[in-house]
Amino acid sequence: MQLVKGTLIPIGGNEDKGIEENEQYSLEFIDEGILYHVVKEAGGVHAKIVVVPTASSIPDEVSENYKEAFSTLGCTNVHVLDIRSKEDSEKQDSIDLVKSANCLMFSGGDQSKITNKIGGTTIHKILLDRYKNEAGFVIAGTSAGAMAMTNEMIAGGSPTEAFIKGAVKMYHGLSLIPGLIIDTHFIKRGRFGRQSEAVAKHPNLIGFGLAEDTGMIIKNGNDCTVIGSGMVIVFDGSNLTHNNEKLLEKGTPMTMANLTVHVLSNGDQYNIKTRNVTVLPIEAPFI
Repeated sequence: MQLVKGTLIPIGGNEDKGIEENEQYSLEFIDEGILYHVVKEAGGVHAKIVVVPTASSIPDEVSENYKEAFSTLGCTNVHVLDIRSKEDSEKQDSIDLVKSANCLMFSGGDQSKITNKIGGTTIHKILLDRYKNEAGFVIAGTSAGAMAMTNEMIAGGSPTEAFIKGAVKMYHGLSLIPGLIIDTHFIKRGRFGRQSEAVAKHPNLIGFGLAEDTGMIIKNGNDCTVIGSGMVIVFDGSNLTHNNEKLLEKGTPMTMANLTVHVLSNGDQYNIKTRNVTVLPIEAPFI
């Protein structure tokens, strides 16, 4: 299996964008915030960062917010890739922008828009190739932008129907990291149930539930480090001793026995291949 050279940074949504006026808050954003880590992984403030607001229903506003946030961090080379149709993903200007970027930052919104307008296009093929083959190339995504990174992608589902078969809706993602299922806004929106069902459907995959203002830096397609102010909930179904998902009719309560769940926070690490956790010592500094 080919070693992946690029870096993925899925984010749980509502990440700090440095818009508060409080001085201490702004300093924390610049020194510790998630977007600071995105810039650092991309090569620093002179890296070419391309914002992709395809998932958003207000792409112009979202683009301006990110341009302002990256500017606050000192970035001098920020662009917008405005993809609003599949045809836009085949335009030469768009292709050139993706080829020359150090980092693509996918916004939140509706993850299905990303796969419908970018999936299978020339831009998608370039993303896959650069991510696999170029060290230092970064693909970051928040909320919908994070969820679209996987192959089996959560497309929707109500937390009020948690643990009921059929509560989660799945769709095809961009297949950047096919071994995962990613859910976002995880704590705030109570999405434990729908991620559990997603893992029950695909017990060979690992579920990541990302809290808001929390993300993972994933290197080599395997080595994950938690960043941000919240938690990442990891769902590992490899040791399930009872999983009746395939036998049930829709609307029926589910049973899952021996689902392994980890709760990780800033600085903790997870190895996708071995499924091992490395917990940061309590006395270690916030990263």
